[in-house]
Amino acid sequence: MEWKVFFEQAPSGGVTYLHWMMSGLMWTLIVSSCAWVIAFTLGSILGVLRTTPIKWLNFAATVYVEIFRNIPLLVQMFLWYFVMPEVLPAELGDWLKQTYPNLIALPFAQFSLWEFTAAVLCLGMYTASRVAEQVRAGIESLPRGQTNAGLAMGFTLPQVYRFVILPMAFRLIIPPMTSEFLTIFKNSSTALTIGVLELTAQSRQIVEYTFVKFAPFAAATMLYIIITLTVIFLMRLLENKVAVPGYVSQGGH
Repeated sequence: MEWKVFFEQAPSGGVTYLHWMMSGLMWTLIVSSCAWVIAFTLGSILGVLRTTPIKWLNFAATVYVEIFRNIPLLVQMFLWYFVMPEVLPAELGDWLKQTYPNLIALPFAQFSLWEFTAAVLCLGMYTASRVAEQVRAGIESLPRGQTNAGLAMGFTLPQVYRFVILPMAFRLIIPPMTSEFLTIFKNSSTALTIGVLELTAQSRQIVEYTFVKFAPFAAATMLYIIITLTVIFLMRLLENKVAVPGYVSQGGH
């Protein structure tokens, strides 16, 4: 009978606790999706730079990957939210903490835009370091002859990456990239530590107001499972669609 708690009136906002859960789900999807855009874009660039023969670019990308990959995500979340405004110029830091507008004005899901921005940047830049390693591994798994053949045809090195290496490398890394995509949804729960009312935060809030523990966390668990299964299904369709006939991917298909 604990499930009926979702249809009870919440203490503010004129909504039910079910609205709180759906709001948390919405912000989990928004935070994770925005962070993935950063992670995939930046990670792809870093992965390419880690394989380039230009040493200083290779070194810079390696430093980034090693720093962001080896600092715990929760620590990075605190650094972005609490420390970053302090190291910026005073006027900009004060604006971020005090004047940066509210993202939404709904009483059941109100938090500042800086909390949202910090969570997205933290998740995106942390995951970019992991994506970079997947891209690097995909590029390095290709036969060296593909690069040599492209250069022999008169392509420049950037053209070889664009037209020869990356189209094959990205096909190979779809399975491990799926894992990173799933992880960013699960890691979004750390955003609750800086006040973002995503799915886990809303579940905890319902428990605190109602003292009902099983239903909110069970519902959150089921929603996370639905998200991950949906991602796996869609990525499997993508993998099958772009697979090169006769070429075995890292996923073994």
